[in-house]
Amino acid sequence: MAETAQIDRQMHWRWFLAHFLFVLVAWTLFIKYLFPIAVALSSGTPWHSHVYWDLWPLAHLWLGWALLRQPGYLRILAIAMAAIEIVIIVTKFALFLAEPQWDIWRTNWFVNKVFVLSCFVLVLATAVARPRALSAQ
Repeated sequence: MAETAQIDRQMHWRWFLAHFLFVLVAWTLFIKYLFPIAVALSSGTPWHSHVYWDLWPLAHLWLGWALLRQPGYLRILAIAMAAIEIVIIVTKFALFLAEPQWDIWRTNWFVNKVFVLSCFVLVLATAVARPRALSAQ
């Protein structure tokens, strides 16, 4: 019975992390693509002038999917993606905060990255401190 409760908690935690990632994907698509394109079109500038192109939303979607489906590589994927994201974001924060520019674009970027960093700290902490939570059941 206690083992079943533990498995349920692990499943609910994975579900939470997966949906945190799915919300981040939607938010990132809005912040990085839809909002900048809308502003550019309304101001008469080229539609792509404020877009910061990258494929991180696809990577986040993949990890969210993996958290729900639990493929054999889930823990390795979680650790690798979290470590890479954390290093990249902390480095970018250090560079940004040395000479911050708080315009609408950088503020949007900063807020988005705070939530992405929070998510990946939770993913990494889970993978390291509770490896069974990310193993196939």
